[in-house]
Amino acid sequence: MKVVIVPHDPEWAEAFASEARRIRMALGAVVVEVHHIGSTAIPGMPAKPIIDMLLEVRSLDDLDGATAALEAAGYEAMGEFGIPGRRYFRKDSAAGVRTHQIHAFEQGSVGCERHLAFRDYMIDHPDAARAYGLLKRQLVEAHAGDLEAYIDGKDAFVKEHEAMAIGWKKGATPRDSASCEPDHEA
Repeated sequence: MKVVIVPHDPEWAEAFASEARRIRMALGAVVVEVHHIGSTAIPGMPAKPIIDMLLEVRSLDDLDGATAALEAAGYEAMGEFGIPGRRYFRKDSAAGVRTHQIHAFEQGSVGCERHLAFRDYMIDHPDAARAYGLLKRQLVEAHAGDLEAYIDGKDAFVKEHEAMAIGWKKGATPRDSASCEPDHEA
């Protein structure tokens, strides 16, 4: 799969908001919150033009029971797709181009915490965001035709900054993630 990174598009915020409304309507009470995550949620960040969403749910069992509603909204259900405790859904355009991805976790999960912490950290730490954007551009130049190499190339940076983000978030004033409490079992 070819990796394409484009400059940040301010219209991504509205594309997220519109799709979040559709998801809330489709799933009703299953939804706790829909958050805009990933690079398209970070102002100024170059990104693959795919809207990433964190779907925070009360129960994965309830979400599993409502999968048909997301499929009717154009999403393909992929199960955990390599990450225990997650449900992954993807949506493509009529031309077969990926447009949206949903990463669903139960309210209060570590998955919820880490996605929101990373996003908020990148927004509040522009030097880290610039470094991440530069790394992404370099990886596309080196591995544009290889999605796995691109993802692998980001892995160490993301893990390092994700750990910093979680520590920072625990000492920071919450942004919009008040409904995602950290998992205290770890």
